[in-house]
Amino acid sequence: MTVTTAQRNTAARRRPELAAFLRSRRARVTPADVGMPPGLRRRTPGLRREEVAQLSGVGVTWYTWLEQGRRINASAQVLDAVARTLRLDAAEREHLYHLAEVPFFPEQLPSTDCVGAELQGVLDAVETLPAVIYNSRYDILGTNAQYRAVFRVPQARAGVRNVLWTLFTGDRENCPLVFRDSELRVMVAMLRGAYGRHVGEPAWESFIRRLSEASPEFVGMWTSGDVVPPGPRVKTFRHAAVDGEIRMSSVSLAVNGMPEARMVVHTPSDDESRALIAEIPPLERDGTGDEREWS
Repeated sequence: MTVTTAQRNTAARRRPELAAFLRSRRARVTPADVGMPPGLRRRTPGLRREEVAQLSGVGVTWYTWLEQGRRINASAQVLDAVARTLRLDAAEREHLYHLAEVPFFPEQLPSTDCVGAELQGVLDAVETLPAVIYNSRYDILGTNAQYRAVFRVPQARAGVRNVLWTLFTGDRENCPLVFRDSELRVMVAMLRGAYGRHVGEPAWESFIRRLSEASPEFVGMWTSGDVVPPGPRVKTFRHAAVDGEIRMSSVSLAVNGMPEARMVVHTPSDDESRALIAEIPPLERDGTGDEREWS
């Protein structure tokens, strides 16, 4: 594979950033933080390089070269050991991986598969418009009542609460998308664009494999190799409770603290669509008071 000038420049810039980052993290960890005696004649309040190497189980020379920004190979296991010694949090650990040019698997850290009460409150506050929070894999992390009424969010199938999974494995006749095939192609192309940042990660590889096994149609779209960036779009929907097509534009907003998650709010594009949305009844509730979702 040919390495471009831009790629060489990027790699060259990462190494000094990596060196500065490691030095700054090492300086803030005291010997007492890791159960070591303070010692005499220390020129820095933080750990020495040899102490970081010893506590991480790596060679002093190797760690010194890493902190000097030299081009050396680093494995995920070794970076994890260094991260533990330097007491890095989740964001710092991910930053370390990127600077060291090592694939980062978020599954190594606790993951969030749903929104908390504060974000759910924001969703619920958008009362008249369908709103949902997805991650870049189209997993559904949170919805408001209007979204569930309009799109009839299904219960998790095969352990997956995911828009693409539902659309590709569900009944075509009941699909809410009027232009199903063209819209799915765009969604798969957006998925592939996000996949480029997660190649080799277990959760992503498992999802792509399982959806490929469940839907030959998905395989055809996935293997086309098309990639498109996310952006505002107007989509046309149908709903069994109303007579007419509903045209809505989507606006995506980033969600702080949830990498690659986005809140998508659907807004009627015309007066007819706005009137049809108002006619859609809320979901019925079962005997327990919970909304009755489609299975």
